[in-house]
Amino acid sequence: MGALTCYRCGVGKRLQLFASTPLAMEDMLADELRNLGAQKVAPTRAGVAFTGNLRTAYRVCLWSRLASRVLLRVKSFSARNDADLYEGVRSIRWRDHLSANGTLAVDFHSSSSDFTHSQYGAQRIKDAVVDQFREEFGVRPSVDLRRPNVRINALVRGGEVVLSIDLAGDGLFRRGYRTQGVQVEAPLKENLAAAILIRAGWPEVAQEGGVLVDPMCGSGTLLVEGALMAGGIAPGLGREYYGFQGWLGHEERIWEELREEAVLQKNRALGSLPAIVGYDSDQKAVRIATVNVERAGLKGRVDVARRDISHLSTPRARRGLVVVNPPYGERQGEKELLAGLYALLGSRLKEEFLGWKASVYTAAPELGKNMGLRSCRQYTLYNGRLKGRVLNFEVDPSWFVA
Repeated sequence: MGALTCYRCGVGKRLQLFASTPLAMEDMLADELRNLGAQKVAPTRAGVAFTGNLRTAYRVCLWSRLASRVLLRVKSFSARNDADLYEGVRSIRWRDHLSANGTLAVDFHSSSSDFTHSQYGAQRIKDAVVDQFREEFGVRPSVDLRRPNVRINALVRGGEVVLSIDLAGDGLFRRGYRTQGVQVEAPLKENLAAAILIRAGWPEVAQEGGVLVDPMCGSGTLLVEGALMAGGIAPGLGREYYGFQGWLGHEERIWEELREEAVLQKNRALGSLPAIVGYDSDQKAVRIATVNVERAGLKGRVDVARRDISHLSTPRARRGLVVVNPPYGERQGEKELLAGLYALLGSRLKEEFLGWKASVYTAAPELGKNMGLRSCRQYTLYNGRLKGRVLNFEVDPSWFVA
């Protein structure tokens, strides 16, 4: 039986899969994968290994709020030099995955001293694939780095090479709602925003009918992710491209069934979302956030307005969550200037949001001391390579600091 037949069994064969994610999000992703039907879930550094059939893999691509990519393992083999690498790749029957006139790209990652040049490693893998097609069919696939039919992922550790098909094809955090090229400075990635909201306890607050407020909303990522999460809306519905769509093992029927279910769920959810409100003092940020909200299909469900944090007030609700990603001063001298901003945020919370929860994500947690509130819980999350902390607060006088 050929490899292609094995992949095309949406409710049958167990596939070896791996979902990558930023550091410190592995355990959260593992819980999410279990809820999505994954089996043999095993967290590791920067990702989670799991098994499932093709339907499970598609469901993770569509529904995961935390994963960066979903990889389908094709083969692993030993390699100590480029000749071993080339022959190992050639041993795979690539016509089961890619047509001779298709397109491919290769991502190469190595922690081995035998393979220190990622571009050269990717080139050798590409050569092995196209040489096989040229010999068998007289034609060869071409390279498309942006949206290939098949994106091959190669991971080299020690003397082992693991080759996978990237079913996502592009970072799953790219949901499709953020306008390209006109974002505010250093926006949060969507899966990091989702992780912040989970750590802040937003799913529980939303279930209780609480309100979400972001007083420094920037491009609106926390607002949109909060709405999708509260409504149980699939974050991948707005994507135009998945890596599996050009892969020859793809089962369109299974994918369309999952999408149709997700669309129905979104339509049901839109009428019952809790109030979600964002403010920013920068009019450009407000315009960008408004466009992003509309692109996410949430127009009229998420409110964005221009307002300085000095005028922050409760939107007439008894309970909810204030979540904010304030500046944290990466350059020398900036942190001293930001101390007043954090103090002002704490003052507004204590004056306007008694009984609420609050959460601050910052790479300078020491600035949180200026808020006049003791955090009840803290979590580490990484923004790229930058280590940050989620500081959670109960806005209650028993937690105030004189």
